[in-house]
Amino acid sequence: MRPLFRLILLLILCPTFSAFGAELGVVGPTYEITEPDLIEVIQARLKRMAATGELARKQREYRDKVIGGIETPKAVPGVKTTEEPRTYHVDPTLTVDRDIRNAEGEMLHTRGVKVNPLDHVSLTRKLLFFDARDSRQVAFAKHRLNDLSGKGKPILVAGEPLKLMRAWKQTVYYDQGGSLVRRLGIRQVPAIVSQDGKTLRIDEVRP
Repeated sequence: MRPLFRLILLLILCPTFSAFGAELGVVGPTYEITEPDLIEVIQARLKRMAATGELARKQREYRDKVIGGIETPKAVPGVKTTEEPRTYHVDPTLTVDRDIRNAEGEMLHTRGVKVNPLDHVSLTRKLLFFDARDSRQVAFAKHRLNDLSGKGKPILVAGEPLKLMRAWKQTVYYDQGGSLVRRLGIRQVPAIVSQDGKTLRIDEVRP
């Protein structure tokens, strides 16, 4: 019998408590309270799945899903191939949401202050956003990256980054979830991001 149920039964049946009420007699037969062990239930379930081959199938499905998510991430929504080229600027200034201190504990920025990252670091490489599902954009990106001679960083909004990485033998990035695209206001690709003074210049160009 499990300790908890034994304790409950002792509290109910212990003669010490008879002083608090009249003797009611035996109402009916008593039985040991049992419940299935959760771990045993899970282990039994896994054994059945292993015996039927279901466990191996589930493992393959999970593996394929993980690999598929890495090989072909979800495309960034709301981005299309450039139809009308445009150039615009983005001020990267942000409002600090908490106090920022250095490793020595000295205050660098207090909460609420506005900070432009370009006051402290420079964008030394141009960012090239493109859709690798479009062969024209891939060719354009490759040509432009060659012209930049290592001063460019390829960033996909759709397509297979690992496949392109193997073909180009260089690192290819992916804007997972579209956080950069949203921050920069990019609606068309190819798009080239470069530093222009204390702002970022974005050129959406035709492939």
